[in-house]
Amino acid sequence: MNKFTWVQIAALSGFLCVAIGAFAAHGLKHILDAYALGIIDTGIKYQMFHTLVLLILPFLAEKLEFSFNFIGWAFVTGILLFSGSLYALAMTGIKGFAFLTPIGGTIWLFAWITLAVKVGTKKKITNV
Repeated sequence: MNKFTWVQIAALSGFLCVAIGAFAAHGLKHILDAYALGIIDTGIKYQMFHTLVLLILPFLAEKLEFSFNFIGWAFVTGILLFSGSLYALAMTGIKGFAFLTPIGGTIWLFAWITLAVKVGTKKKITNV
């Protein structure tokens, strides 16, 4: 995938962060308790952090000349599993969704360490 497609994916994820946050703050504040709203807030925060990485990653990879599609998909998968499971848990109360959250977090850890190794193995790092 090209860098513009990744920017579109990041833009869509950022849109969803704002939309879910607004919906939770205004549409769900009278329906969900503070605990459930806190769960949604955690999902939004982590989703936005990783959305920003998705936005920057294609340009960093281009500058350092490494392939990033695997890392990008790992961040997207982490968003879906970690944040998505938190949203589902908060909205439904089904505790089974909580088992997906650490899987998403583990995938993020793997993506972060893979990014560190990729950048660390580059011999020519200039003007980053």
